[in-house]
Amino acid sequence: MMLPFPLRMKYPRILTATVLALSFLKASAATDQWVYIGTYTQGSYSTGDAAPLLSKGIYLLGLDSQTGKLEELGPVGGVLQPAFLAIHPSKKYLYAVSEFDGGGQIHSFQIDPANGHLTPLNSQATLGDATCHVNIDATGKMAVVASYSNGTVASFPIKEDGSLAPIASLIRHSGGSHADEDRQEDPHAHSVNFDKGNKFAFAADLGCDKIFIYKMDPTTAALIPNDPPFVATPPAGGPRHFAFHPSGKFAYVTNEMACTITSFTYDAEKGALKVMETLSELPAGVSVIPEWSSAEVQVHPSGKFVYASVRGHNTLACYKVDEATGKLTYLENAPAGVKIPRNFGIDPTGHWLISAGFDSDSVVVFSIDAQTGKLTPTGQSITIPQPVCVKFLKRS
Repeated sequence: MMLPFPLRMKYPRILTATVLALSFLKASAATDQWVYIGTYTQGSYSTGDAAPLLSKGIYLLGLDSQTGKLEELGPVGGVLQPAFLAIHPSKKYLYAVSEFDGGGQIHSFQIDPANGHLTPLNSQATLGDATCHVNIDATGKMAVVASYSNGTVASFPIKEDGSLAPIASLIRHSGGSHADEDRQEDPHAHSVNFDKGNKFAFAADLGCDKIFIYKMDPTTAALIPNDPPFVATPPAGGPRHFAFHPSGKFAYVTNEMACTITSFTYDAEKGALKVMETLSELPAGVSVIPEWSSAEVQVHPSGKFVYASVRGHNTLACYKVDEATGKLTYLENAPAGVKIPRNFGIDPTGHWLISAGFDSDSVVVFSIDAQTGKLTPTGQSITIPQPVCVKFLKRS
């Protein structure tokens, strides 16, 4: 359902983009990519103002694309609970959401091309509880966020200077699937992604077992329910994160609760997804247990491989893509090198994967075999408190 705006809700937690003390180191000449890491500064998203700080917000690393070497450059964005990040297509701005119950926010930053440092621009309330995901459309004119606890998606116009205008659309998903009474009584929007044509937005909702589909207008930042308005995913699966194949013909969603991955074909004219198959994200003969859950899914830039992280099992499930059909063939569950791999990132060259371990307070680097897609640890590791998001930016 579409909620009226402004919404008569109280969001007492107003955050600023400069609340944490920051330090910064200079990158070496070999660094040719910046790596931004979002973290939980206070553990759970429901912690209060008085909770002790465990991290300092957004951290910056340097990556040498030739060797896979990482270097620590320090915290650069002092917001609380920057659970997810997105980089503007111009590469000039970065956006972060603060994941709190009772007061989610989206923050904008200007990126210094010389050193990767972030300068706060402004913040806007998301009118959502536990805002957990943000994405920027291909024109750079609109930002869209997903809020988990109250199952909303919201969109914001982006101004010429990279700052955010007030909210343009706010939509609350209706109902829950009730396939799992403990977790699916209500909607829980978990991510928002755009198709290759930049015509439609897709919101994976864990509570509804659906991916909701919206027409989008970057000139106004409006979201309008599509026809079809959604695609159903396997019952009690809990769709979380979603990724398109570079061809734009296929898409994949990781189902958090079931530790499975569902593949789709995509009709770009209608904005319609059609389920092809659902595979386990665990090795043959291994059944999911309650302590395990799937988190991130990404497609290799070549389009030849798909990867998904499994928390608890602490592995990265690897698949080969049939480039004609989009279907997946299981390759391996590679050890993630961290505890609770909540997120990971594949660098734009396709040579390196960085795995982020929430419980191990670390990020580690793997090399990706271009022919087989298999992962090999490089031995590169950096300590970062509670990392939850990995984003790459080519250094100017």
